[in-house]
Order: sequence, then structure tokens, then C-alpha cells
Amino acid sequence: MINKLVITKHNNKIISAFMEDGDMIQVSINSAEETGILGNIYLGKVKNIVKNINAAFIEIANGQMCYYSIAENPYPILAKGQGYDKENADLQETKLKIGDELIVQVAKEDVKSKAPVVSSNLNFTGKYVALTYGKRTVGVSSKITDNKERQRLRKLVTPYVSKEFGLIIRTNAAYIEDKKLIDEILALQAAYEDIRKYGVHKTCFSLLYSTPPGYICDIRDGYADNVDEVVTDDKELYENIKNYLKQYQKEDLSKLRLYTDDLISLSNLYGIRSKISEAIRPMVWLKSGGSIIIQPTEALTVIDVNTGKAVAGKKKVQETFLKVNLEAAKEIARQIRLRNLSGIIIIDFIDMVSVADKKLLMEELDKHLKKDPIKTVLVDMTALGLVEVTRKKVRKPLYEMVKEGELKN
Repeated sequence: MINKLVITKHNNKIISAFMEDGDMIQVSINSAEETGILGNIYLGKVKNIVKNINAAFIEIANGQMCYYSIAENPYPILAKGQGYDKENADLQETKLKIGDELIVQVAKEDVKSKAPVVSSNLNFTGKYVALTYGKRTVGVSSKITDNKERQRLRKLVTPYVSKEFGLIIRTNAAYIEDKKLIDEILALQAAYEDIRKYGVHKTCFSLLYSTPPGYICDIRDGYADNVDEVVTDDKELYENIKNYLKQYQKEDLSKLRLYTDDLISLSNLYGIRSKISEAIRPMVWLKSGGSIIIQPTEALTVIDVNTGKAVAGKKKVQETFLKVNLEAAKEIARQIRLRNLSGIIIIDFIDMVSVADKKLLMEELDKHLKKDPIKTVLVDMTALGLVEVTRKKVRKPLYEMVKEGELKN
């Protein structure tokens, strides 16, 4: 299996596509001019407090209003002007009031009519570890299943936890050498202390920290260890990626390649735009003749599995239902990741009589969902036979990233 991260520009958009043997598994689309705000840290101002939902609305740069959960943020970092003493610093619960200025980080981008979500629980993310203000614990990625390795990593990073922040060990850290992990922790700690020391003295609405471009985050957030090649046909992007790798991921520098063939574009070579067009259509055909209908709504996403031509002339109908459902389970897991669907996802598989078949289907779906780098949970099958899945909301879904016709040839 050959895995490639293909990064290209089209119509002032940067497309980053993760390919497994030519099949597009995940894709992100970002403007080449405007950078997203996800992960950015600002000095914001409390504009309103809504007591009945225990939340505040905080203004950041350019008049953007953001939702802030008071219950989930007990330790706001207020711009009071006092010096920051890391030796004596500790978490302090503070009650917000209108007009307060505080340091916040964008935890979720705006989705349709919903405002962005900001948090005081600052998160500084590296390739191997994330530093988390407000949580003085050590967490280990659930995707690291080797108990001995989990214990080694936990023991290694625990001495670096402070009175203010904890550390989350990312999947990429598995079996990595000690020095690389410790060096990254120290770098993240320095970035955090710089924000704490100088950020409170900045002008209100200032941008204190800007998250790397989306295509750089795609390399940082797990792709590099699973990819054989990072290829781009844009010289500017190539130089940006090369500089990033030189500074933060030298071990992956050899994987970077500049595509220079003038006969066929990089996008056409991998059929990226046609694959994106397919990924925003409601219907997906299965090889068996069945189909999947994917319908996102304001509250949740509904996925319906249909037999289609799969049962034509078949005598063992229940066996056919199981076969189509198992094929659909694999494809649904792929489509959820490809389309970046999130929140509550309800799947209506074809009804089956056998309890054993239902169990097998759930196990198959769970197996494929676990391949997703974003936290995805198979909740259960309801009494009506509907399967509930939840997926963490981070970036916008694909259908919101691209407008119809925007990426056509």
C-alpha cells in the first residue's frame, strides 16, 4: 500500500488530499488567502453573559462574536496587567463579568448559524504531544494500545507537568525516542509561557498565536508517519512545507517532493476534483448493487442503506442483507472521514433478523471507525435498529468547504 499526501492549489484554494493506493481517504480545502481561525489565540473581551445557559459571548478580532462555556472554563486568564511568575503560578477560579479581557483560543469553527466556540483551556499542539492549560494530568492517546509503551510514555512526561498545565501524549509518540518527545515538550512550554507573560499586555482583540495553515496541520497531525510521500506542484507551498519540516520534523523531510510534470497536472493525475465532486453527492453506490444515501441536517446526519439491485433474483435474502450491510459499514466509515461529518450520525442499515448478524455488523463498523484519526464513537443500535455514531466536531464538513461548481475543471 502506497500512501501519499497530495497538496495543490486550484481557484485560490489549497486542497490537501490523503491518498491510499489512489483512493482519497481524507481531504481539506482552505482559502489560499484567508487562514482559518481554528486554534488561534486572541485577547478577547466579554460582551455579554447569559446566566440561564451559564455561558458568555466573547468578541475577538474583526468583531467576531464567539460562544464561551463558563462551566467548562473555570480558570480564565484575565488581562489584569500583573507580571507572570511561572514559579508561583497556579490555577485560580475567577468569575467573569462584562468588559473583562481574557486570553481565549478558538476550539471550534463556526458551523452554519452557530458561532465559533472559544475556550480558556489553551492547547498547544505538537507532533507528539499537546500541552493543555487548566488540566494538570497526563493523558495518553487511546490509539496507543501497547500497555508497556503507554506506561513508558506516561513516566517520561509526568515530570514536565506543572501547576498550570498537563500533557496529552499523541498517537505519533508511540515508540519515539525520549529526546524528541522532551524537546517538543520544552518548545511547547516556551510558547505557552510567552503567551502568558506577554499576551495579557497586548491590545484587546490582538491575535496572540496563529495556528499553522491547514495543509501544514495535515502533515503535523498524524499524516507524516503514515505516508510515504508528500507531494505538491506549487513552489511556494513546497518551500513552506520544507521550512516547516526542517524546523519541526526533520525525519520527514526526505518524503517531500515537488511535482514538475507539465503534461498533466497533479490534480488531474490523482483525479482530486472529480473525487471531491463525488464526495459531496448524496448517493454512494456499492459494488454489490446496493447504495448509501447521506443527508446532513442542522441537528444530525442521517445515512440510509438500501439494497438496490443487490437482491434481484437472490433466494437467500438475509445472507444478502448481511453482505450489503457489511460492505456499507466499511464505506460509511470511509465517507464519514472523507466528508468530515461530525456530531450525531444516525445510520439506518437494512433490517436483519439474526442477532448474530447484527453483532457482526456492529463489530465490522466499529473496526473501520477506529481508523479515523478524529475521535469517533459507535454508541449503540437502538430498539428500532438504528445505529448511533458520534464524531468530534473540529473543522467544517466538506460540503461546507466547497460550493457547487467551484472545483470543476
